[in-house]
Amino acid sequence: MNTAEADLRSVRSEVQPVLIAGGGPVGATLALYLAQAGVPVILFEGAEEFPLDLRASTFHPPTLDMLDELGLTEKLIPQGLIVREFQFRERASGEAFSFNLARLAGVTNHPYRLQCEQYKLVMTAAEMLEQYPHAEVRMGTKVLGYSSTSAGVKALVFDGEQEHCVHGSFLVGTDGANSRIRHASATLFEGLTYPERFLVVSTRFPFERVFDQLRWVNYVSDPDEWCVLLKTRDLWRVQFPTDPAADPEQLLSDAFIQDRLQRLHPKEGDYDIEHRTLYRVHQRVAETYRVDDRVLLAGDAAHVNNPLGGMGMNGGIHDAFSLGEKLVAIIREGADRHRLLDLYDEQRRGICIAFIQARTKENKRIMESKSTSLQEERRKKFRRLAESQEEQDEYLLESSMIKSLWDSLEIGKEKPADKGREAA
Repeated sequence: MNTAEADLRSVRSEVQPVLIAGGGPVGATLALYLAQAGVPVILFEGAEEFPLDLRASTFHPPTLDMLDELGLTEKLIPQGLIVREFQFRERASGEAFSFNLARLAGVTNHPYRLQCEQYKLVMTAAEMLEQYPHAEVRMGTKVLGYSSTSAGVKALVFDGEQEHCVHGSFLVGTDGANSRIRHASATLFEGLTYPERFLVVSTRFPFERVFDQLRWVNYVSDPDEWCVLLKTRDLWRVQFPTDPAADPEQLLSDAFIQDRLQRLHPKEGDYDIEHRTLYRVHQRVAETYRVDDRVLLAGDAAHVNNPLGGMGMNGGIHDAFSLGEKLVAIIREGADRHRLLDLYDEQRRGICIAFIQARTKENKRIMESKSTSLQEERRKKFRRLAESQEEQDEYLLESSMIKSLWDSLEIGKEKPADKGREAA
């Protein structure tokens, strides 16, 4: 046994596990990150089986770079669809503005989006966790609450038959927008809920054959009926806003969905419908991602936003890497817990408010605007971007989340002037 292996065994035998509540893409990614770094971890998932959740399906370039470090990207690519171009389309005028992510080559190892349903990441990460004896996945087990001290945390869990307590070094809530961990901590979830619900429908109909120059990712602006058309490996996914006053049962009915798709593209006979989902959309951020010295929030438990731009899951995975790095430094290297957990909150919550929330709100405003002047402003913006290589490159860095990641990493960096003050 070499020295590094001996050190890892020592860490695993002496340290209580990191407890992660919620086996979605963020929790599974964080668990794999910690396991690969030799940190004991227990991942709790309330469902008996991982849900086949189709809501998030876009992986941006910097996220793929991160997942590459864990050996996940190479496993996801065969399960998804590589998308090098995305498009904004004007439904009324027929104009289309395409943006090529290949221009980011040299900035990222993955100058494209990967369209791949989030459950594929979860299941792949769970399979990889099986090779680590210090990693455990407990299905059908919910974390109901916790108590924490400066020395550790105690989680109350329910395994479907009885409640019992599990002790850990840290507890991370990655248990979604209705997070029990966030509720138990009395942490405010500040923001708003949009009045309309979003309807997502999947079909095998080949839209690329009926719409000229359609890309695999398309944002279709229209003052009356905007939509998003996304292709995964096997299906087209169509996302619509719906009338806030409409009956949810009606919105999910065959009649309503067929009518909506026929208005998008009239065809003979019904569309085949592979899946349908209706959900409310929120723009909310937790008042803190660091509940206390031992309890943290990440992913949808910490922030939710509308899905336009595909930034929610990606931002959550960025949370997982940021927090994972800091927990490893604290547990394995004895780094300053207070400073690093404060830094996690400052970096990730700060960038969520400054960029992700602001950008997704703007994306929705652009898509649904009924103002003639704003519609023309939108068209002028995209024409300008199409004509200016410099502005287009800046836009790609921003929309792909590369720039926001760079900005978050700058937070808390020691500046030369700071070093001079310390020396003085």
